[in-house]
Amino acid sequence: MKNYSSKNINHTLLTDFYELTMANGYFELGKKDEIAYFDLFFRKVPDEGGFAIFAGLEQVVEYLENLSFTEEDIEFLRSKNCFSEAFLDYLRDFRFECDVWAIPEGTPVFPYEPLITVRGPIIQAQFIETFLLLTVNHQTLIATKANRIVRAAQGRTVMEFGSRRAQGADAAVYGARAAYIGGCIGTACTIAERIFNIPALGTMAHSWVQTFDSEYEAFSKFADLYPDNCVLLVDTYDVLRSGIPNAIRVFNEKKPKKMGIRIDSGDVTYLSRKARQMLDEAGYPDCSIVASNSFDEYIVRGVVNEGACIDSFGVGERLITAKSQPVFGGVYKLAAVEENGEIVPKIKVSENIEKITTPGFKKVYRLYDRESGKATADLVALADEKIPEEPFEIFDEEHVWKRKIIENHECRELQVPVFEKGKLVYDLPGLEEIKRFCQEQIDMLWEELKRFENPHKYYVDLSQDLWNLKNDLLQTHKQG
Repeated sequence: MKNYSSKNINHTLLTDFYELTMANGYFELGKKDEIAYFDLFFRKVPDEGGFAIFAGLEQVVEYLENLSFTEEDIEFLRSKNCFSEAFLDYLRDFRFECDVWAIPEGTPVFPYEPLITVRGPIIQAQFIETFLLLTVNHQTLIATKANRIVRAAQGRTVMEFGSRRAQGADAAVYGARAAYIGGCIGTACTIAERIFNIPALGTMAHSWVQTFDSEYEAFSKFADLYPDNCVLLVDTYDVLRSGIPNAIRVFNEKKPKKMGIRIDSGDVTYLSRKARQMLDEAGYPDCSIVASNSFDEYIVRGVVNEGACIDSFGVGERLITAKSQPVFGGVYKLAAVEENGEIVPKIKVSENIEKITTPGFKKVYRLYDRESGKATADLVALADEKIPEEPFEIFDEEHVWKRKIIENHECRELQVPVFEKGKLVYDLPGLEEIKRFCQEQIDMLWEELKRFENPHKYYVDLSQDLWNLKNDLLQTHKQG
């Protein structure tokens, strides 16, 4: 697997400056080797959806494997005049030595469960916060949005066409990767195929048609150049009076092996239905119709339900920027420290209930109904807990009277070891494998969870021991 940027750019200083001031503080206070546990999780599914799709782990691994401070980095930090020389010497020999656990890419995930857990010397575990968050937040956001659009298309293919609207080069490249995980069949971003083997797709722009003296000539020349896959953009002038008739004329004359038309403006439902009728009457029932015009999941669902004759959607800015909710609120919080070999849980308390963290070193389990094969709930428990034999009871953390007896379920741990003391121990799957895995996991969710409006609430419950620990810490801080 090729690495897009870290071969060329050292991302070690891509961190918030306070990670460095805190690191210097830990070092000066003799705390640099104290062991800390951090959880990366999110609080809310974008667009009020039922689930998100975890993505970005491969880039996290690349970053952690390449963490090192160059002499240029050291000199830059020295110029800030706020770091000790001893600390700068420490950074010169910096090596990542943490343990990392993560949920595999492509897994449907839910609020408040740890997606990534990091254990290690506090300087290291704290320092990596920014890159982990920016990577997971971005790719998880785009994978989630892409999957919503793919599901709205109801079996019609979706292509990611958003490179020119992305917020920068990395957003275009890694956005294409995330969209592919989420279910898109390809991308307009050419470099994404070179790097990730994501099919690069596209034919012509309106400028091609405008360059020639006539639309017919533009189509004819294009068919000469690309007889194996001739997709013609038919809306430069008039779809029904000019574009489709000229396309049919060229198809009749050139007989391309594969043919299609693309509509990029107007009432795509009406135009696609008329175009389908004209193409069928001309003897081209296999000519595909592609539509691309500021789509999102709601517009795609609408035109599909209206009976649009569209075989494939090209979706750009509203996918690559997740325009309806362009921020994925992942956070990275301290969960525990070690003192004299014992794990001491830590909690963040807030007036906002949603910002209260869940303390301790934890594991995440998914419960699957053996009869249906569907996922029914997730359970977060302390790492040293033994999950009880069935039947056992789960309950809502906030409304503890809401309880359910679990029977005839399979309990699977979600997180897998990724690094042990800084050594990679996880075999990164290929992108095609991640994409297939993602679809398999989504198929194991109940349909009610996939609704765009008012999806069924999927419960992420705490074990009784973890709930007791959290409640006891809250009471202690309340009294203190």
